[in-house]
Amino acid sequence: MKTMLALLSTVLAFLVVSCSGDGKGGGEKTVGVALLTRGHVFYRDLEAGLRSESAKKNYDLIITSAEFDLGKQIAQIEDFVAQKVDAIIVCPVDSRGIGPGIRKANDAGIPVFTADIAATEGSVVSHIASDNVAGGRLAGEYLAKALSGKGKVAIINHPAVTSVLDRVQGFKEALSAHPHISIVADVNGQGVRDKALQAATDVLQAHNNLDAIFGINDDSALGALDAVEQFRREGIIIIGYDATPPAADAILRGTALKADVVQYPTVIGTTTIQTIADFFSGREVPAVVPVEVGIVDKTALEKMANKGAN
Repeated sequence: MKTMLALLSTVLAFLVVSCSGDGKGGGEKTVGVALLTRGHVFYRDLEAGLRSESAKKNYDLIITSAEFDLGKQIAQIEDFVAQKVDAIIVCPVDSRGIGPGIRKANDAGIPVFTADIAATEGSVVSHIASDNVAGGRLAGEYLAKALSGKGKVAIINHPAVTSVLDRVQGFKEALSAHPHISIVADVNGQGVRDKALQAATDVLQAHNNLDAIFGINDDSALGALDAVEQFRREGIIIIGYDATPPAADAILRGTALKADVVQYPTVIGTTTIQTIADFFSGREVPAVVPVEVGIVDKTALEKMANKGAN
C-alpha cells in the first residue's frame, strides 16, 4: 500500500526535489510567499512546485505560512513589503479579509499574485488556480450517477475562500440537473478535519436518511468519513476534493469515501512562478490562469497503480 500511495503522489503531483532557499541569497529576483498552511499535503506540493521552478529562474523565495490566521498572514505581507521583495504570492486565509495586506503591497508598488485561493479585495496581477467550478461539476456528476439520480446530500463547506465557493457552485450546478437530488445541509467545516468531523456529526444527527456528503477538500471529506464510521452509518457516499494520499488510501480500502477530484498543486506552483517570470519580462499575463482537474475512484486508482507496477 505504501508503494501504491507513493506512486499516486508521484503521478498526481509531479513532485520534484528543489534546492531553492527560504530567504534572500543573491538570486535574480526575490519573491515572498504567504501560504495558507503547510498542514495540508496540497500546500506542501504547491510549495514544491514553487521551489522547483524558482530554482530554474534563479529566484530567491521567502516562504511563510499563516496556518489559517488572517492577522498573521497580513503581517507576513507587511514584512515582505518592508524587505522590498520583487513580487508577492498569497494563498489567502480569507478572500475578502486579505484585502488590507494586498493594498499595502499595492501602495509599495510590489506586484501581487494569488495561487489556489483568489482575493476579492486589493489589486492582483494574476490568479493561478485549479478550474474549481469544473472540479465541482465533476464531483456533482459523479455523485448523481452513484445515487442513480435521487437522494439527500450534505455539503461540508468552507465559504471564506473563493476556490471553495467555485467548487460548491460547480457541484450545485451539476446536481441542479437532477430534480430528485436535494441538498439538505450546507455547513461550515472550516477546511480542517476536526472541525469537519464535528460539522458532519451535526448533520448526521439531524438527517437520519442522508445519502451522501460532498467534502470541499480532503480534510473535510476525511472528517466526514470519521463521523460516518463513528455513527456506523451504512450506505452513505462521500466525495472529496484534492486526492491526497490519505484520501486515496481511504478510497482504495473501500470506505464510504468513493471518489476524489484531483488537483495538481505542484503544477499550480510551477505555473505561478512561470507567470511571474512572464510579468517580469514585460509580457502581458492573464488575470486568471486555470489549471486542469480530474476525478478518480477506486477503479481509476487501481489502474494507475497497476500501470506503474508494469
